[in-house]
Amino acid sequence: MRALLFAGQGSQRQGMGAEVLDAFPEHCALADDILGLSIRELCLHGGDRLRLTRYAQPALFTVHALTYLAGREEQGEPDVVAGHSLGEFNALMVAGVLDFAGGLRLVAERGRLMGEADGGAMAAVLGAGLTEVERTLAASGRTDVEVANDNSATQVVISGTAAGVSAVTALLTAGDPAIRCVPLPVSAAFHSREMAPAALRFAAVLAETPLAPPRLPVISNVTARPYPPGEPVAALLGRQIRSRVRWTETMEHLLDSGVDEVTEIGRGRTLTGFWREAAASRRTPAAPGRATPAPAPAVPASAVQAPAVPASVVPAASTAPAAPAVPAGSGLGSARFREVYRSRYAYVAGSMFQGIASTDLVVRMAGAGLFGFFGTGGLPLSGIRAALDDIGRRLPPGAPYGMNLLHDMTDSAGERATVDLFLRHGVRYVEAAAFTRVTAPLVLYRAKGAHRDPGGCPVAVNQVLAKVSRPEVARQFLAPPPPELLDRLRTEGALTAEEAAAAAALPVASDLCVESDSGGHTDGGVALALLPTFVRLRDRAAAAVEGEPVRVGAAGGIGTPEAAAACFLLGADFVLTGSVNQCSPQAGTSDAVKDLLAGLDVQDVTYAPAGDLFELGSRVQVVRRGTLFPARANQLYELYRRHARLEDIDARTLATLERGCFGRPLAEVWERTARHYRDTGRPEIVHEAERDPKRRMALVFKWYFAESSRAALAGAKENSANFQVHCGPAMGAFNRLVEGTALESWRRRDVDAIADLLMTGAAEVLAAR
Repeated sequence: MRALLFAGQGSQRQGMGAEVLDAFPEHCALADDILGLSIRELCLHGGDRLRLTRYAQPALFTVHALTYLAGREEQGEPDVVAGHSLGEFNALMVAGVLDFAGGLRLVAERGRLMGEADGGAMAAVLGAGLTEVERTLAASGRTDVEVANDNSATQVVISGTAAGVSAVTALLTAGDPAIRCVPLPVSAAFHSREMAPAALRFAAVLAETPLAPPRLPVISNVTARPYPPGEPVAALLGRQIRSRVRWTETMEHLLDSGVDEVTEIGRGRTLTGFWREAAASRRTPAAPGRATPAPAPAVPASAVQAPAVPASVVPAASTAPAAPAVPAGSGLGSARFREVYRSRYAYVAGSMFQGIASTDLVVRMAGAGLFGFFGTGGLPLSGIRAALDDIGRRLPPGAPYGMNLLHDMTDSAGERATVDLFLRHGVRYVEAAAFTRVTAPLVLYRAKGAHRDPGGCPVAVNQVLAKVSRPEVARQFLAPPPPELLDRLRTEGALTAEEAAAAAALPVASDLCVESDSGGHTDGGVALALLPTFVRLRDRAAAAVEGEPVRVGAAGGIGTPEAAAACFLLGADFVLTGSVNQCSPQAGTSDAVKDLLAGLDVQDVTYAPAGDLFELGSRVQVVRRGTLFPARANQLYELYRRHARLEDIDARTLATLERGCFGRPLAEVWERTARHYRDTGRPEIVHEAERDPKRRMALVFKWYFAESSRAALAGAKENSANFQVHCGPAMGAFNRLVEGTALESWRRRDVDAIADLLMTGAAEVLAAR
């Protein structure tokens, strides 16, 4: 079960709602009419007004309501809703008790009435539970202080007269040095008896407001139980302003009801922290008389707390600490990488061949303030051009995105045509993959537009993120381009003398991504060994080049926050993910493949021959569960290795291949293969194969690899036994991470949600240590 939680007052900030206000012009116009001011101006430029209750509450209600509406289709309907203080009004809107306009009118009046209250104080008590605070209140003899918020086993908020709050906090801290009391910047004693006059006046307003019965359970702050069916909502809601917010009991009720994940809407992740603490206490019983300490959630900014946008999905089993006020994960890795790639995180969604890393993926990442590469491998030039046109239509001018440049040692002309296409379209970021040596087209891309700035420093316009797994290849990318390649490009007029001279002082790569064991082509390298080695290579090569230092990142096996954290601990400037992103709504593969991927465990992948480098014995890591591709591909390579021609293979084995692998006679396979090469302007390959039986056998066998990829991409269920799906163990690790949460379904695994989960989780892992 999933619960949707809404934050309350204290989570406001100038600039909030920038991502949703413009998407709902009719709602904003309605809010302007109701409030008599511009809601957009208030949220984005409200300044000191946002500190005032009368403005903060309607602004927060509006932003949280629109954030919910913006994500409703993707997130789906929750099983239960709750809101902390003000947030309860958003919860009631979700449950159909009131609409947006009715809710905003009530909240505006609530904020006005609460804002008129004067006098009183509040303080957050950290490190003590409700029992201890109430015991101290009773011992103090003070009747002018009471508990306003029971937030968690280690956080309580008290409210009352200024003198009373001061006296009680002094008693609490004197009695236990582990307890901290933090005064809250409020002008009145919210959620206390001091609010009784405002509560009476608000109850009168509620009595005149039509309120429908909830269509799904809404947990009341007053009772920590769902609003009772058949009873008027106004009766409980009218008491809320002056009553205690029973949030700890609310979390316990959700756990008792079977809720195992929460989605939080608001800034920060305070409610998430309270949820985690409650879930952790179920697994670790508290010692008698004292709550089990858990990582303390953020201190509330007022009588209520500060959750986070965008919403985060958190499994009940998580015990990681609550995120800090600055978005968790945004400080990991290289700040310069984040600046150059214009990304919230030092994180990249890497390319996957044949457009599996799709235009949808690239656009989604850019829209979320993140960076992704489109997967060009295996696509014709027309397909790459169509992708560039699609991205250009959907992203604003200058929005950051990247394109993959996959090296093909047999097609240098195609590589050059692809680079020329990138340059014509103004592509500024390229992921260079499968290069065993630096090539002229790659140097052309890197050098085009290079120049020296007014200070004489060489500057590259185009960024090259090179994926490497071998030191000898890394050294080529860390060094300036070979002089002979620059001379050739300058002589043919592809580069100016200025561009060539500037590029001669720069490394070929701006970023080096260490590719350890991963899906697709892999040398089976280990990040623990490769990453420190390549960082040292970079440091030693730095003296031979000018310009910015090359940033070194990590890829392969990153499917959990712990894996990402380990990469940063090893010195990575950024991380790049692959396998986990192909099991997302944005990935350009079939639903059948995504269903398969979402069920994998870490052991469900293996190695098989690579179709594009079949003759060389190169290998890829692929899914083995639910498909016969690995076994059949390995059989084909062994037959190729042992025989000189197809005719040497025994008839029984050939019949098995025709029935299982190919589904047709091998003679027909060769006819189709030969026609493909002739139709694509490469008849010389057919002529060579007709003279060389070994070459002909290789081309026939490679047809199986191409067809198995097409079947997987198309989701051809009649051919599912032959699906070729490139994937590493990170997929299984991610599946285990999100088991039992909303992200267990791949339909909710948006690529930006995956990035947020991995990066915020990595920050929490590192903070906890």
